[in-house]
Amino acid sequence: MLSIAVVGSGPSGVYTAQALVQQRDVPGVTVDVLDRLPCPYGLVRYGVAPDHEKIKSLQNSLRAAMEHPGIRFFGNVPVGDGPRGLAPRRLLELYHAVVYCVGAATDRRLGIPGEDLPGSFSATEFVSWYSAHPDALPGGFALGDARSAVVIGVGNVAVDVARVLGRGAGELHHTDVPDAALGALAESRVTDIHMVGRRGPSQAKFTTKELRELGTLPGAETLVRAGEAALDPAWADPGGLPAAGRRNVEVLRDWAERPPAGRPRRIHLRFFLRPVALLGDGAVRAVRFERTVPDGRGGIAGTGEFEDVEAQLVLRSVGYRGVPIAGLPFDGELGTVPHAEGRVLRDGVPSPGEYVAGWIKRGPTGVIGTNRSCAKETVASLLADAGALAGRSPVTAEEAQAALRAAGRQPVEWPGWLGIEAAEAALGRRLGRGPVKIPDWAGLLSAARAGG
Repeated sequence: MLSIAVVGSGPSGVYTAQALVQQRDVPGVTVDVLDRLPCPYGLVRYGVAPDHEKIKSLQNSLRAAMEHPGIRFFGNVPVGDGPRGLAPRRLLELYHAVVYCVGAATDRRLGIPGEDLPGSFSATEFVSWYSAHPDALPGGFALGDARSAVVIGVGNVAVDVARVLGRGAGELHHTDVPDAALGALAESRVTDIHMVGRRGPSQAKFTTKELRELGTLPGAETLVRAGEAALDPAWADPGGLPAAGRRNVEVLRDWAERPPAGRPRRIHLRFFLRPVALLGDGAVRAVRFERTVPDGRGGIAGTGEFEDVEAQLVLRSVGYRGVPIAGLPFDGELGTVPHAEGRVLRDGVPSPGEYVAGWIKRGPTGVIGTNRSCAKETVASLLADAGALAGRSPVTAEEAQAALRAAGRQPVEWPGWLGIEAAEAALGRRLGRGPVKIPDWAGLLSAARAGG
């Protein structure tokens, strides 16, 4: 019989816990899922755009997994060496094994002058704000002061933030956007949203489904400069591209050929522009880009030609990066924990009882479903080690729970999370909406105490 801790309750953590309790080779496995936040589901709750209700409904299947009798949830439990966290070495005293599924918690930087000017943010900060993450910027976003926004990057997160900026607040009223964010979006004066990539349309990272959604916004039109996009060798004939790239180019070509519709907001899709500086005196006022061209080897080269794009708001969306967990080894170049098939490596040697799954294992790649196969590989390694793990002597389940309570914060267990859900439903009813997320730590913990 094995007791296992899974650190992180996003998809990778839930899939790991589910695979452990559903396997039949090792009887009696129990799993405690720990999370720094009081709410489960990770990026499904705090990363999926509010108007992507079908994807957000994945919470229903994650809920079903978490309600398995062999799984317990403990939110509001930080992990890592330090005065407020459970150290990895302490977790190994409490459990036969620990699987870290903590994701990639920070953004890559541009590394250009002016990046930290007021008005310049990571796209993740914007997503956290409209997703009601309790660690979101306390002041929020004053969209009434901006006319032009620049989104640097051409992946799905960039598309999400451009789409949210391009929607009217009325279109988001039925979603779970927190009330303060909905009010700020209602006051937005942003009319032009520039989504900019340093390469061409055929190399963009967004999916065709996400891209097409930009063309369905009732109050915004999408604009593509055909001459600019045509620098891409595949623009004229995308037939040789993989299916996803071909569909993207075909959608963009269709938009490039359409006449302007004269809608109140415009989403400009720009290509072959590399950011070199953010300009402003006291606050960002423009982004300076260098024109790039294909270099014939799959990359790009600068041309020495520059263009300044007006911006009072800049959202940087150039990728995620893992952050170290104090007490665990970390590869600073890759932003991952060194591992062999999910087994954590310390000085190149598997560390007994320590495993990883998800982005902290493989980097920020793949879609939500990729976490399932990733978790299965790690679980297979753990189960192969079951004989050796069973020889360890962790404390009882009750003693582990007591240790979690002594970690410096009151854990939020499953009834507490259900209390948060009930409070968010009640808040929505008071506002004449569906469930509305509680955006702050105090409100979440108060709701959890009432429910627990």
